[in-house]
Amino acid sequence: MIAATNMNDVTELPLTDGTIALLNLRAQIEGLEPDVRLGHATVESRVSLIDLITLRGLIIGHIADYQRADEMAEQLVCDAATDGTAFVARARTRAVFHRFTDALNDIDRAERLGLDAETTSGDRAGIFQALGRYDEARAIREEAADRRDSFENVAALVGLYSEVGEIDAAERLSAESRRRYRGVSPFPLALLDFQLGLMWMNKGRLDDARTSFDAARRRVPAYAPAQGHLAEVEAELGQTESALARLYSLAVSSDDPDYAAQLARILRDAGCSQFRHWCRLAAARYDELVARHAEAFADHAAEFWLSAGANPDKALPLARMNIEIRKTPRAYDLLARAVAANEVVGAKVMKSHE
Repeated sequence: MIAATNMNDVTELPLTDGTIALLNLRAQIEGLEPDVRLGHATVESRVSLIDLITLRGLIIGHIADYQRADEMAEQLVCDAATDGTAFVARARTRAVFHRFTDALNDIDRAERLGLDAETTSGDRAGIFQALGRYDEARAIREEAADRRDSFENVAALVGLYSEVGEIDAAERLSAESRRRYRGVSPFPLALLDFQLGLMWMNKGRLDDARTSFDAARRRVPAYAPAQGHLAEVEAELGQTESALARLYSLAVSSDDPDYAAQLARILRDAGCSQFRHWCRLAAARYDELVARHAEAFADHAAEFWLSAGANPDKALPLARMNIEIRKTPRAYDLLARAVAANEVVGAKVMKSHE
């Protein structure tokens, strides 16, 4: 069992500046790309490149990076069909696009090719968690943390506990994981701050959510999801001007339509007709992404059509698709809201015909 640590007894080592860390990440990618392009790279180098590109996509909010990593992982499996690490790399990119069954199959294949379960357990637990199979994810995460209470293992437990609403455990282990961090990269700690922000936001504790998202943003200023959720919380707290400033920048720089969708919703609520422009952009992009990666974007698209998109009829099949993929509380809530919105529309139509 992981020993408790005083919440105030957390001393972080000096970290690399977030802007410099992102430049370093790009340099690492650019350093690996030539050998991969010329066919000289090892499997290990190619896996590293896939992971780095995926991380960059997560930080700066670029879906194109996810797509590129996915294509590279598919090619890697073709070129190294007897190497289990190639299948783990593909499992990760498939999980990004919510192809969870395919991802689990890849992990099984990696183990048949000789990778031990301890090596693959973290990826398997992450997929179980995304599917809403929390008991299975918990068993793996807790066993890993008991076996080796490293930053990575303890932080993974924080993510699980925060998602299932075990706030006390998440807070305690957040402090413990920070105490165990020995790296200089700001990315892992920013991701941890972000996870706590989501927990507080889901619990309606907006001030705490703002603090956590802002901490993630300060560690890595270009961290797009942290900026986006910080803007969402600011808008809820009535800080509309600050929220809009953040979202304008994100909506222009990112190919993820979530930021344009948030911007459209806030502008609409503020009575600004400019919301229609951003709404059209978000709608077109969601349609494009759903056509290509339906599993990954069904939930976000449904959220959009229930809010700024104002089309509950379009949201309902997407919400149903989403819950077929993952049985999480958020998925059930999304479906319930889509059904309720359609019932309201139906009642209005019936009344208009009376």
